[in-house]
Amino acid sequence: MSCFSQFRGSLIYGNPLSGSDALTDFTLEGKALCGFPDGCLRLENAESAQLGQKANYVLWCKKVFPADMLLEIDFRPVREPGLAMLFFSASGRDGRSLFDTSLAPRTGEYVQYHHGDINAFHLSFFRRKEKDERSFHTCNLRKSYGFYLVAQGADPIPDAADADGFYTLSLLKLGPDIRFAVNDLEVLCFRDDGNTYGPLLGGGCIGLRQLAPMAGEYANLRVFHAVSPVSGGR
Repeated sequence: MSCFSQFRGSLIYGNPLSGSDALTDFTLEGKALCGFPDGCLRLENAESAQLGQKANYVLWCKKVFPADMLLEIDFRPVREPGLAMLFFSASGRDGRSLFDTSLAPRTGEYVQYHHGDINAFHLSFFRRKEKDERSFHTCNLRKSYGFYLVAQGADPIPDAADADGFYTLSLLKLGPDIRFAVNDLEVLCFRDDGNTYGPLLGGGCIGLRQLAPMAGEYANLRVFHAVSPVSGGR
């Protein structure tokens, strides 16, 4: 049983990410190789890692999800170094859609996402980029606009060479609270006061981002309405 199962309401969206048809609801910013060699979505860079930030990318699901949600997705690291990140509650600033044509273009370079025309949470759940990130593994939760590190926890996912199949990532966002778990082990939590790091973020899009030259695989994306276990809803 999931450590967040008591918050699981009705299923909003399900996608096995098992073949090219699974990307119908997705759009890519930057250049990436999106394939299904093992019957699940593999993401890796199409540009040389020597290009730095210009080699990175974001794969967005175009669906808009509610403010209160429980997201589950299976992840397996394939190649490192690099970094894997999940965006959520992403929307254009000033009430605009994330894909409003009036927003500044985005091509995968990180500054465009934390100091651009959007607001979002970004959770880096697998970090093996710099020497300190490989020797002391953490998951980082940031909030933008801005580059606010709002929560941090230990990363229990092993290196790619030692990974034993897929690891289930569970992200709960309910009211001001955000909680994250890996294989039902809670890793971090954050309560947003709606002031210190800007207003509370509501509904929005989710996206996957990787830093070159990392390769990672994803399967079984599920998004549920998040409900209070006390009242049965919000």
